[in-house]
Amino acid sequence: MRQSAAEIVREYGPFPDVDHVHGVTYDGRHVWFAAGRSLKAFDPASGEVVRSFDVPACAGTAFDGRHLFQLAGDGIRKIDPNSGRVLATIPAPAGHNSGLAWAEGTLWVGQYRNRKIHQVDPQTGTILRTLESNRFVTGVSWVDGELWHGTWEDDVSDLRRIDPQTGEVLERIAMPSGVNVSGLESDGGDLFFCGGSGSGKVRTVRRPRRGCATGRGSRRPAGSRKTRS
Repeated sequence: MRQSAAEIVREYGPFPDVDHVHGVTYDGRHVWFAAGRSLKAFDPASGEVVRSFDVPACAGTAFDGRHLFQLAGDGIRKIDPNSGRVLATIPAPAGHNSGLAWAEGTLWVGQYRNRKIHQVDPQTGTILRTLESNRFVTGVSWVDGELWHGTWEDDVSDLRRIDPQTGEVLERIAMPSGVNVSGLESDGGDLFFCGGSGSGKVRTVRRPRRGCATGRGSRRPAGSRKTRS
């Protein structure tokens, strides 16, 4: 297993009226984050909040190229990113849901104390596949055909690349002591956006590169169809 220390490139926040940052996603222009009672977006160039919707947002956030998805309680809301209108709600897997990602036409739900990642049908909420971890799972992200997730246990966090078939840990990026990861999303290139929970911050962490690049901008498993429009 490859291991390295996290290189934190930039910190955003704390943001006004935000006590916690939970889920994080990226739509190609703005970084969206779950702030408890609202879903907010900021410009990663300036760090300024540019949009805010009053929807429950206490866990993972995802973007499928057209819509936002937000975990809250026992449901996953599908949201219009222009108006903030909730278009649909599907049941979330039973358990302590934390992270959320979109890839291969499906949602991927991280579960904190259950130490699992579920692949979920975005229309029905049906669980299609389950991977198990040996650490509490927070954010989830796909990039260049790689499945990554955050961990947070005993006040220690890291980012882990795992085998999407077996759940085996292939790579680990250790966060500094006291810096926790509550949400995770790739920018489609060399950076991860990491939610900072009670710090009220979002941090960018550099993703290690291995040999030849596999193509900048891919945020889905190899062989899957492009979903952005």
